[in-house]
Amino acid sequence: MVAERMADVVATPEPRGSIRRILLATDLSVASDAASVQALDLARSLNAELVVVSVIDTATDPVTGLRGTRIDRLREARLQAAQALVARGRHDGVRVNFLVWEGDPGEAIVEAATGEQVDMIVVGSHGRSGVGRMLLGSVSDFVVRRAPCPVLVVRGRTTA
Repeated sequence: MVAERMADVVATPEPRGSIRRILLATDLSVASDAASVQALDLARSLNAELVVVSVIDTATDPVTGLRGTRIDRLREARLQAAQALVARGRHDGVRVNFLVWEGDPGEAIVEAATGEQVDMIVVGSHGRSGVGRMLLGSVSDFVVRRAPCPVLVVRGRTTA
């Protein structure tokens, strides 16, 4: 009888460190597909919310800085491309939200993770090696080093 009362009194708390919000950082390219699939699968299996962020890198065109109507067109293209990802997640029962940010991709991803209070980040890696990695840097490396939470890096197809 005493054991039964204790069982009634003891609540099962939600585990500390549980993953309830996942941030998927994607440029919506084919190289990011593997990370998108992994993030959707994780969110579904953990019953977590998926926050998808795509960053428009304003430094990619130093001449124009991607200002004005070009930024608007890029933003609209990202939103359209994300519709399929959001629809797939919602079809699978995953709560999905999509954000478009501007700026340096690594910094924006870390800021989004902090601002959205996520428990995990999923980011793709383009698989660059050697000179390609030296010249272009690595967004995934930046995120791993500066993120406020665990980061899962999903390798895409390898490019030079």
